[in-house]
Amino acid sequence: MQMPKATDDDKQRFRDAVAALTESGAAEIKPMFGQLGAFVNGNMFAGLFGADIGVKLSEPDAAELTALGAGPFGPAERPMGGYLSIPSGADAAEWTTRAHAHVSAMPAKAPKKR
Repeated sequence: MQMPKATDDDKQRFRDAVAALTESGAAEIKPMFGQLGAFVNGNMFAGLFGADIGVKLSEPDAAELTALGAGPFGPAERPMGGYLSIPSGADAAEWTTRAHAHVSAMPAKAPKKR
């Protein structure tokens, strides 16, 4: 499985998409396997895979984003279940905000013991 490398521009576009959430303290960005992930309560709501931004949405929002041309998120051989790639032309900040609202309602993940 080939892992695409996110460019500095891709990483900045991701940070810009979640800026309002991270600046307010409602979310945090963490590195993941050479990519980036945005988390709330320990759960990832948005991620970066190469140039693609993926989001975890409620069923109605996922249906709406799919109608706009969203596809699977992650490696073609094994896409991440429950996540969709935001299609080009769609407002990434809007969709990451919707994803944040959806994932915020989920139970918090317990931190892993070290």
